[in-house]
Amino acid sequence: MTVNLVAAWIGFLLGCLAGAAGGLFFRGEDWLGGYGSWRRRMTRLGHVSFFGIGFLNLSFALTARALGLADGLLAPSVLLLVGAVTMPLTCYLAAWREAFAHAFVVPAGAVIVAVALFVARLVGP
Repeated sequence: MTVNLVAAWIGFLLGCLAGAAGGLFFRGEDWLGGYGSWRRRMTRLGHVSFFGIGFLNLSFALTARALGLADGLLAPSVLLLVGAVTMPLTCYLAAWREAFAHAFVVPAGAVIVAVALFVARLVGP
């Protein structure tokens, strides 16, 4: 699960960089259409998703390691990586073109299935 640990820390770094980039402009009331605009909300969600999915990857890897789990982890691992890449990407694409919001089914679905599979692995035989 080392790849999930690395993905978590890359997500944290990208979240910091995205926050710093957005922080250069956030004081402008009309930046990206104003505080409540779709574009600005999607940009904020993209920034936060780096951290959120990063924490899921970190928690997954550390839990698997702490419990000594070795099998039944490939699918949740891959799906969490898919979520880590596609969630911020979808957020930023949706900020650019609202039609990309339909693509949220990919990252949301990947993360939901990953967590469900991992929980099933934790409570299963």
